[in-house]
Amino acid sequence: MVLPSLPNIFTKASSSSPSRSSKKKSRPEAESERDRDSDRSPTSPVKGAGKGGGSSPAKDKGTRHRERERDRDRDRDRDVRPQLAAAHRSSRSSSKNKAGVAAAASSASPRFSYSYDRNSHPLNLPPDELRRLSAASVSAMSDPPVPMDVDQEAPVSSPAPTLPSHGVNDDASPAPPPHRSPPAPSPQPQPQPQAPPQRPTVDAEAAKTAGNKHFKAKEYDKAIREYSRAIEADPESSVYLSNRAAALISANRFQEALQDTKAANELEPDNAKVLHRLARVYVSLGRPSEALDVYARIQPPATAKDKAPALTMQHHLKQAEDMLREGTTGSMALHALDQAEQGLGAGVERPRRWRLLRGEAHLKMGNVNALGEAQNVAMSLLRGNSKDPEALVLRGRALYAQGENDKAMQHFRQALNCDPDMKDAVKYLRMVQKLDRMKEEGNAAYKAGRFQEAVDVYGRALEVDPPNRGTNSKILQNRALSSIQLKRYDSAIADSTRALELDPTYVKARKTKAKALGESGNWEEALREYKSIGESNPGEPGVAKEVRNAELELKKSKRKDYYKILGVDKDAGEAEIKKAYRKLAIVHHPDKNPDDEHAAERFKDVGESYETLSDPQKRQRYDSGEDLIDPADMFAGGGMGGFPGGMGGMGGMGGMGGMGGGGVRIDPDVLFSMMGSGGGPGGPGGGFRFGSGGGNGGGFSF
Repeated sequence: MVLPSLPNIFTKASSSSPSRSSKKKSRPEAESERDRDSDRSPTSPVKGAGKGGGSSPAKDKGTRHRERERDRDRDRDRDVRPQLAAAHRSSRSSSKNKAGVAAAASSASPRFSYSYDRNSHPLNLPPDELRRLSAASVSAMSDPPVPMDVDQEAPVSSPAPTLPSHGVNDDASPAPPPHRSPPAPSPQPQPQPQAPPQRPTVDAEAAKTAGNKHFKAKEYDKAIREYSRAIEADPESSVYLSNRAAALISANRFQEALQDTKAANELEPDNAKVLHRLARVYVSLGRPSEALDVYARIQPPATAKDKAPALTMQHHLKQAEDMLREGTTGSMALHALDQAEQGLGAGVERPRRWRLLRGEAHLKMGNVNALGEAQNVAMSLLRGNSKDPEALVLRGRALYAQGENDKAMQHFRQALNCDPDMKDAVKYLRMVQKLDRMKEEGNAAYKAGRFQEAVDVYGRALEVDPPNRGTNSKILQNRALSSIQLKRYDSAIADSTRALELDPTYVKARKTKAKALGESGNWEEALREYKSIGESNPGEPGVAKEVRNAELELKKSKRKDYYKILGVDKDAGEAEIKKAYRKLAIVHHPDKNPDDEHAAERFKDVGESYETLSDPQKRQRYDSGEDLIDPADMFAGGGMGGFPGGMGGMGGMGGMGGMGGGGVRIDPDVLFSMMGSGGGPGGPGGGFRFGSGGGNGGGFSF
């Protein structure tokens, strides 16, 4: 506890010993009295001595003891006085501490009582009182300081311990004067949390009535606010929740209406009005099966008119699913989905399952635009959830149908990472891997010249995934090329035609078909096909040359076919041609056929055929069509340039290109063969030069 400051003045009054005077003494008088006591001789007679006036040895000893005690008290008083003076100075700063010290001093000794006097000094106190106050100060300094509560009265403390009059340790150093302790800061009052303001009481029925008024006026937002106030006042009322659900339905906020109708149904499960609204919300959100389940719970049973929207929507959805599972085209499935979507609420997004069905329908259609739509459906789903396994499979199938097998397999693997048990992802991944492997095997056989093996491998690949239009069209085109090499032109035409049915924009299949038509001898149809390709695809490389070749072959097809007359192939050797000639010469000799008037003509054709094909130079001109070109046709039509693009220049007459009129269109390669070695393409001079514009000297430039 904090040492209280000593009071300035104490006055000693006699309470139990009548020998002590209560009269106040001044400081000089007290000091003179002590001096008299100290100067008294130890041999002086003591009061109450024997009649003889002499002092006994025992009394002299007691007197000496008392004198030593007084000397000690005087020395101790001299040491304590500075401390008391300091305590006196500090005590003036706090009047309340004076009262506490006074109370402690009054209870310290039961023998004496002291009165408070402001005009006395502590040094005027008797020695016993000074010793007692000094001991109290030392005891108080040994305790830890404790701040006082200034707002409360000091409790009555127990009497302070006093030092005994004997046995004081003279060697102990005097206690240091008490230090002033700064007053402890008063605690700051803590801010009390303010209670939240009480909301004004809401009349639920009045709010409901106001909401009904706004609902009838078609002010649905205001009606929703009023119903919400009613619900806040009474959250357990199904009526208020149902009314707000009706307003939300009218405001086309179907998801919020679904929450309110569910909550109202939990509070009152058998309310027919709540169930009707819940079923209506389900239909608006595209969930007809759940709506029909709710209608089945209504008592009395719902009418057919009430259930008609849900039944119609469910019928169209089932129709779309059946068409996608069993049909061959997706257009009817798209139509059924369009009909089902008419029952959705205003602003409601198509359900995820419906979007997947729409993507499936586009895949089944298989054309370029439909595949693009399927990609769009998949991407819109993946933007909402990049780890949607069904959307990943849908996009992978679209890529697979477009022939991008590597990207397709990547998407199937991502779907399996999201759902390792997804059967569709496993199915299509294995299918694409198998088909890709067989396709590469067939291509390797074709490049190696094993055309029959290639045809067989392509045939097995077509059985892997029959509905895949894009990949199967490529496989069919490859098999058609193999059939052309095997001179199975009819099979090649059939495969290329089927490939075009699967993908009408497949230009490569159209060129393969034209080639097969020409090789089969139908150059007129082949020329028509080539021209059609050039018109629809002007930038397709090589089409112009194919058109010129087809025109030439058409002319060649109208002349005598020497190979056909001899019954040999176009790549037949000299020995085979000679053998065929000898055999046919005997068969068609006029002497062997006297009654056949056409025998002589046939015999003549056999001889002409052998004459041309047995001579390598004539055979080369025949095969290239040079024999069909008349130099006069080069200038036919009254102008120079019967060649495609006109004459580019004639010996320095550059810039004459485009002067052509009508005439024969001749392949430049044929002209090279006609001219022999008299100049080549782009030669520096002499012969013909073939170019696209004016020449730069020497000969013709085509």
